[in-house]
Amino acid sequence: MNFRTEIDIDRWQHPIDYHHNILSLGSCFADNISAKLRENKFRVTASPTGILFNPASIASALERIVECREVSSDELILCDGRYVSYDFHSSLGGESPESALQIMNKAIGHAHRALQSTDFLILTLGTAWVYRLNANGDIVANCHKQPQRLFHREMLGVEEIADIMSRAIEQLPRPMHITLTVSPVRHLGDGLAGNSLSKATLRLAIEELTKRHDNVGYFPSYEILMDDLRDYRFYAEDMTHPSPTAIEYIAKRFFDAALSPRAKELMPQIRQIVRAAQHRPLNPKSEEHKAFCRKQLAAIEQLAEIDFSEEKRMFERILQINL
Repeated sequence: MNFRTEIDIDRWQHPIDYHHNILSLGSCFADNISAKLRENKFRVTASPTGILFNPASIASALERIVECREVSSDELILCDGRYVSYDFHSSLGGESPESALQIMNKAIGHAHRALQSTDFLILTLGTAWVYRLNANGDIVANCHKQPQRLFHREMLGVEEIADIMSRAIEQLPRPMHITLTVSPVRHLGDGLAGNSLSKATLRLAIEELTKRHDNVGYFPSYEILMDDLRDYRFYAEDMTHPSPTAIEYIAKRFFDAALSPRAKELMPQIRQIVRAAQHRPLNPKSEEHKAFCRKQLAAIEQLAEIDFSEEKRMFERILQINL
């Protein structure tokens, strides 16, 4: 007897291979998937503006990246001794306006360059709820714990989200495959009913976007956690974020659907080299370990298209030390 309702996910018609470039934006779940791709040595640029939750802020960040529009000093606010921007996550800030601008504009420049060669764009939407500044009506990506009286809260509608995202998609500089997903992270601050309404709104907006754009598809990360795993043991202790086991499972389902047969074939070899670089021998000066390092360097040479620069430097440094 089967005690689970496993979700059928169609394989991508245009799968990801190791020569492709990937850009990921959105909620913290976007970082989770990006981390799994990086672990397996795919070419990923992840969350250049930091974690973003609502579709309006994700679209705005994407438009800024396309234009390579720098942040100006009048966009900064002073919060707890650090200069931050309402359009960026708090992790991108500085103790002076100059340092904050340097960090933010460097991130935008890096993302803009990455976008020129991006083949796959992954956008993870977290919530349809947004906060607007009372002063000018702008939607903020992050309130930075500023007084609540400065904002008012509202929910974006399905058509509104679809229109906002469509405008950003139409500005992209080159053809690319776009995957949209709803974050499985529960926004309990919205209340359970508010969270459900928000996720449903995002899902309907994504469905509308797949109808408007032939290059837009959907990956059911939200449904995998809600309807396949469907158990509190797959949540972290905060009962909000997916547990490491859940992230691992969702990433596996993503890899099964999204990766080319060749990429799947190479992944075990790549993981073996990565794990070998993480290995700490009892006697690093032994002949046995030197032979082990030479074996890994030979394996790296066989996979020249994969960026093993960090691992290669480490193995070569060990051999140099042991000369």
